[in-house]
Amino acid sequence: MNTDMTVLDNPVAESLLGQHAQLARRVGRAATYLPDVTTFCALPTEPDPADWSDLARLLGHDGFADMFSNAAAPPSDWEPVFVLEGRQMIWPDRREPGGPRSAADVAIVDLGPDDVSEMLDLVKRTEPGPFWTRTVELGTYLGIRAHGSLVAMAGERLRPPGWTEISAVCTAPEVRGQGHAARLVRALSARILARGEQPFLHVAEANSAAIALYEGLGFETRKPVTFQGFRTP
Repeated sequence: MNTDMTVLDNPVAESLLGQHAQLARRVGRAATYLPDVTTFCALPTEPDPADWSDLARLLGHDGFADMFSNAAAPPSDWEPVFVLEGRQMIWPDRREPGGPRSAADVAIVDLGPDDVSEMLDLVKRTEPGPFWTRTVELGTYLGIRAHGSLVAMAGERLRPPGWTEISAVCTAPEVRGQGHAARLVRALSARILARGEQPFLHVAEANSAAIALYEGLGFETRKPVTFQGFRTP
């Protein structure tokens, strides 16, 4: 695999500079996504005081700075909101993910703006991570329906050069254990690989079931990451 992995060290910044530039707000070298897309903010890997000042200006008083996996420490007057340990995992080659297959008669459907209310409801029930009314604009989202209702989904989020992040992988409690998550991750990975990019993802370290799922499909851990958020002064 010849894809440059260094862009994964600051994936939010790399996404906002490239594939997601149309979804960005900027002041100086600070950037964040448009409202209701996602709360992620971006600074250089080693920001200086002017960069933090620009981010504060961009977010406003008492604004939420979701720094994702940027490990830089903010100024002392920024209030910590959360810290979450996790890991970054990558698909290591050009083969499509393997692992056990779910039932062949389960259809996968593309999701879009008309499905947002159902997607938000599923996210509320399953809590896979941040998902807002415009998150669907970040990339392709796929779902599985049962009796007309959305019961599982997964989609694309960050897009650093050469890579696409798989995110929002979730399954309704009443249909878990049927292989829906694996089927959706495989389908998304196949689409990502078909356009010449590599899949990657992030997962909370405490979510051992998700880690086992991704490892079973063939994903490998690249590095540990710490997700953190702050309030501007």
